[in-house]
Amino acid sequence: MIVRSLQEAEKTDRKIVSEGWDSTRLLLKQDNMGFSFHITTIFEGAELHLHYQNHLESVYCISGEGSVETVADGKVYEIKPGTIYVLDQHDKHILRGKTEMKMACVFNPPLHGKEVHNADGAYELDAEEVSGK
Repeated sequence: MIVRSLQEAEKTDRKIVSEGWDSTRLLLKQDNMGFSFHITTIFEGAELHLHYQNHLESVYCISGEGSVETVADGKVYEIKPGTIYVLDQHDKHILRGKTEMKMACVFNPPLHGKEVHNADGAYELDAEEVSGK
């Protein structure tokens, strides 16, 4: 069994801070669950251009308000507490924080823990994942 508290994890290297967001990664690849689980804060006023080419993601809004726009068709979906959005097609999207938002995020394949977005708004795979080992 794995038991962790968010408050304790936030004091470790499991908390990653980047431009417009921070993320505390409660489950990672090394935990061998087949997915990673994060509590992510999107900062008020943030506009993040993202495209998870290598991962599928589901995002559940715990608190705050904002929107997510699918770039392919320009549709904008409001986000508020209780909303989930699922990037099941590696959707290129724009996430906007009207207020600070707390989000619960699940990634498949799981993240290793240190990832930040590359120039395309994606997380890179490591060499092992690329080669299929």
